[in-house]
Order: sequence, then structure tokens, then C-alpha cells
Amino acid sequence: MDLLRVSESRYTTKAYDPSKKIPQEQFDRLTEILRLAPSSINIQPWHFFIADHADAKARIAKALVGTYAYNAPKVLDSSHTILFCTKADITEQHLNNLLERDDVLGRFKDETAKEAQRNTRTGYVEYYRNEKGDIQRWAENQTFIALGQMLIAAAIEGVDATPIGGFDEGILTEELKLNEQGLIPSVIMTLGYRSENDFNAKLPKSRLKAEDVFTKL
Repeated sequence: MDLLRVSESRYTTKAYDPSKKIPQEQFDRLTEILRLAPSSINIQPWHFFIADHADAKARIAKALVGTYAYNAPKVLDSSHTILFCTKADITEQHLNNLLERDDVLGRFKDETAKEAQRNTRTGYVEYYRNEKGDIQRWAENQTFIALGQMLIAAAIEGVDATPIGGFDEGILTEELKLNEQGLIPSVIMTLGYRSENDFNAKLPKSRLKAEDVFTKL
């Protein structure tokens, strides 16, 4: 696998073939890759809603109306759609869940190490909540790291993908009762196989020149 070639060839799919479905075993691989995504201090501030059948995809597509209506066919024609959500706040319960999971998996040699991890995570969370005042932004940044990992993973697996940031957040929040779960909708990702009518598949890839984005110090 040549990651450079994968990066050169992957693109944002604009139209899907609704007759093609990702094999379940392959999709399970992709969701496991998503579960293993990295995050700052392993905070994992996310939850993912998976839509793999018509009714579920229609629920997501409810938020693709008005200005965002052009995105609806991507969801409805996709093989699978994933809604990436971010925790609205990092609660003590979430921190405890992370710590106990670390413990079960054997990451601490003793209680001192466990307490050190607790203090480190709590310190970062308090810093972003109280000093920076942007804990939600920090948490959502982690969710977008997971999105990036999935975009590359899909390309490696030969699956087409589209990140969708244009949707009515209020509709999705109401449809999935996200407020009650302490979640905010961050981004939608569609997965499947491109349609022959996907104009973007035929266009050259466009990125800024290296000298415009790199500065050697």
C-alpha cells in the first residue's frame, strides 16, 4: 500500500451508486479503525450514529434541506452514512469511564500511575474549560481527527467517501435527541461507491503548491 498514491487518487465523492453496498465485514473493519482513532490525551469525546438502511439514512437526510438540499442524495444513495457527534462537555463521568477502561486494559502498574493519569486528564480539561474557554472547540477538533483517519482508511479500502459539513444542526439535534445525550452534531460522512455520473471523479485534484503551505525554519 502506497499512502502517497492513495492520497493522490482519493477525492470527495459527489454522487453514489445506490445499487452498490459495502460488504459488512469491510464496513466492520472501517468502524474498528474509527474506534481506534487518536485524540488528545485519549479523550475520545465522540459518538457515532450509523445509518445503513433506507429508513436510517432518511432520518439523517431530514437535516439536508433548504441551502443544504444538494447534500441529501449523497446520504440517501450512499451505502452507509455516519454522523460524527462530539460531547458538548467533558463530564466527570466520561473521565471516570476512560480511566476505568484504561485500568481494565492494564495500562497502570499501580494506583499511583492511575491517579497520575486521572490528574493529567482533569488538568487538560480544566485548562480548556476555564483558561481557554473553548472546551467544545477542543473536543470537536478531536472528532475531526477521527474523520480524517476515516477518509484515508476508506480510500485504502477502496471505498468512496464524502465529508458533509452542510446540514441543519437543529433538525438533527431534535431528530436524534442529541441534547438529552449531551452531544452536538459535528459532521456527516457518507460511504459507498461512486456513480458513473459523479463529475468530481473526472476532475484533476487541486491543492495549493508546496511553497504556499510549507515554511522551512
